Amino acid sequence: MEDSAHSMKKQHILLTGGVGSRLWPLSRKSCPKQYLPLIQGKSLFQLCIERNAGLVDAGIIVGNKDNYKHSRTQASGDYGFNYDEIIEAVPKNTAAAIAFAALATNPEDLLLVTPADHVIDAGENYEKAITYAFQLAEQGAIVTFGVKPNQPETGYGYIEHKGLDVLGFKEKPNQDLAEKYIKAGNFLWNSGIFCFQAKVFLEALKQFEPEIYEKSRIAYEARQKDFLPEHESEQIPELSVDYAVMERSKNIKVVSADFYWSDLGSFSAIYDYFKLHDLGRFDQSQNLILNSNKHIELPHVSEHIYVETKDAVLLVDKNQAQDVKQIHNSIKTAHPELT
Repeated sequence: MEDSAHSMKKQHILLTGGVGSRLWPLSRKSCPKQYLPLIQGKSLFQLCIERNAGLVDAGIIVGNKDNYKHSRTQASGDYGFNYDEIIEAVPKNTAAAIAFAALATNPEDLLLVTPADHVIDAGENYEKAITYAFQLAEQGAIVTFGVKPNQPETGYGYIEHKGLDVLGFKEKPNQDLAEKYIKAGNFLWNSGIFCFQAKVFLEALKQFEPEIYEKSRIAYEARQKDFLPEHESEQIPELSVDYAVMERSKNIKVVSADFYWSDLGSFSAIYDYFKLHDLGRFDQSQNLILNSNKHIELPHVSEHIYVETKDAVLLVDKNQAQDVKQIHNSIKTAHPELT
């Protein structure tokens, strides 16, 4: 057997499961937000591959049977390697998705796990953070990335830390609590990006959630080529990696990341990103017009987002953009053809 240092690969694990319901009507089940050409003609999925391709040796896309064709189309590029695929029959949240990827790699491999639908300004700070995380992971740590907050944000979870050590994970706070976190100075936004050795993650999952580990393994071993089986997948308990491993392991380190990051989880997040980077189409009243070439007048309205698709129009106040999720939920019942 060859020396593990030579066989150890750095793998990019790309999670593509999100639906992006808070970005309806742009994001649909048939084409979720990560595949939309949102930023200068490129999708978040493509940008994610581009910024990580030079930092890893190989990659795996974990997606589901509804969207794997989008992934295949958009992952074809000259990245120095082709991404392997794991196609889920039923989404079972991130603990199982990461378990499949860890089972598909060598135990020694270092895995960089990223969601496909976040936006990051890649550059020197990003590369430094990833390189450092790989070093920590090689020493056996489970690494998470915490982004330095630039404002009290109620839409993200937080990580309380002292240096590299995680003191606790915090749920999305209300405004008062978010302001306290910012004042305290030792809280970071939870980015949902992780780095660890495949075997270290699987050992932790086996310890804390043996059923998820075992049922994921059974489903993975029963796969047909890239496709996981439906019956075995149905048996897997649904849980996020945060609850399954991150909040329970004593082996977590946090890399404090000093780069622009957003999950672009709402139209207000898109508004802020476009404004900061001088993208998109804003009118004189600072309304953002998305996905329309028409001349649009919005009198007496400012800082709103106007979204147009071939079968729907949305106008939403930037400060009330979280309401879109409720709109999406009611449309799911009344007009399922629009989701």
